[in-house]
Amino acid sequence: MRSIFLIAVSVIFLYGCARSVSRIDPSTSIDLSGRWNDTDSRAVAETMTNELLASGKFKEFAKEQGKKPAIIVGWVLNKTSEHIDAENFIKKIELTIFNSGIADLVESESFRDKLREERAQQQDFSSSDTASQWGLEVGADLMLFGEMTSETDVYNNKRVVNYIVTLFLTDIETNKRVWFGQKEIKKFIKN
Repeated sequence: MRSIFLIAVSVIFLYGCARSVSRIDPSTSIDLSGRWNDTDSRAVAETMTNELLASGKFKEFAKEQGKKPAIIVGWVLNKTSEHIDAENFIKKIELTIFNSGIADLVESESFRDKLREERAQQQDFSSSDTASQWGLEVGADLMLFGEMTSETDVYNNKRVVNYIVTLFLTDIETNKRVWFGQKEIKKFIKN
């Protein structure tokens, strides 16, 4: 009788601790903690990049160049008190630029280093007919920089966090700022 009771308690305990996991559409907006999340990252990256590419200043720059501008995305500094994956945010910006067809995307420094390493290896180990040549890289016309900051107001069991993302698009040759954008997301959290 006692063993049946222990088995029943064990079964109830195991079912009580079971975790339910379900697959959902990645574009579904879910905000569990009130912190910066994937929805914020995607929305801000897409909105700001589309604003940049549609701006009069960018279009004027492209017209003066007489070609589709090449953009490299530099750093986006996280100056908030939270852990925000800035690299993931940068990849979302790059994806929007790439898919736009309005500008060319030039690889970042770390990717360029890997490509150059491979090109150097090809010079020694590939046939001269198939080895990639040196000196044919596309130079970027513009570089995109940015920063993420936040302001927090707390009172009793309530908190308001205002996230501010600022992006700067700069002409590499002249250091002239071509575009400057800012997007804010404000979250109200009650405990």
